[in-house]
Amino acid sequence: MSDAPRKMTLRDLRKLYDDGERIVSLTAYDTLTARFVDDAGVHLILVGDSLGMTMLGYPTTVRVTLDESLHHTAAVVRGVQHALVIGDMPFLTFQVSPEEAMRNAGRYLQQAGADGVKVEGGREIAPTVRRLVDVGIPVLGHIGLLPQKVVGEGGYRVYGRTPQEADSLMEDALALEAAGAFGIVVESVSAAVAERITGGIKIPTIGIGAGRHCSGQVQVIHDILGLFEAFVPKHTRRYGNLAQEVRRIVAAYRDDVRDGNFPGEENSWK
Repeated sequence: MSDAPRKMTLRDLRKLYDDGERIVSLTAYDTLTARFVDDAGVHLILVGDSLGMTMLGYPTTVRVTLDESLHHTAAVVRGVQHALVIGDMPFLTFQVSPEEAMRNAGRYLQQAGADGVKVEGGREIAPTVRRLVDVGIPVLGHIGLLPQKVVGEGGYRVYGRTPQEADSLMEDALALEAAGAFGIVVESVSAAVAERITGGIKIPTIGIGAGRHCSGQVQVIHDILGLFEAFVPKHTRRYGNLAQEVRRIVAAYRDDVRDGNFPGEENSWK
């Protein structure tokens, strides 16, 4: 028998949670990057709507379309053998009605080959989450900072800094759990409130800017690689500076072509 890890399932993710093991998640948006992430043993790959900024040059996630998201999700699926792949449903693809959400979410499984979808929101979206789960579509929730609502909120901020907001976040988490979500992304929430949420529900929390007490962590891969240079979010840690390295490599290639040093004999057919 092969010792290679098999394709991960939601049951495997649940076992990690039940055993107290930290769940490791990263974003990916293309086949090659997904293959690297998968080979490293990451448990869950999120094809985030952050692709709007990291891959497509949009100022926010709001402009990402369903077809763009499906295109990138399918590319990631082609590069993955082991990790769970979750597609992030874009703005207005799940909020209009549960029926429309179901049709759109189904495309992630049927067309892109994803293992589930992620939706933003708490109590207000719980009925839609229940509808998706009832037809067999695994759903990852998302509370706290909701990037698709940043324009309406007037910018980015940390959530859970008042007792009322902390209680509201807890109610959102409980509603998503009751609706059947298999886990919840908790973004930009004060660490103490994220710890309270994690201890108050019986499904995994995946933190991003929510402290160390969540069941797992997710980061945008461009941030940890040092590819996104506009700013370094407080919640991330750079493990490299690939932007600088890419510039060095491209400049070396440019110089070799300009100076006649490439291609060489070893790069040419006789």
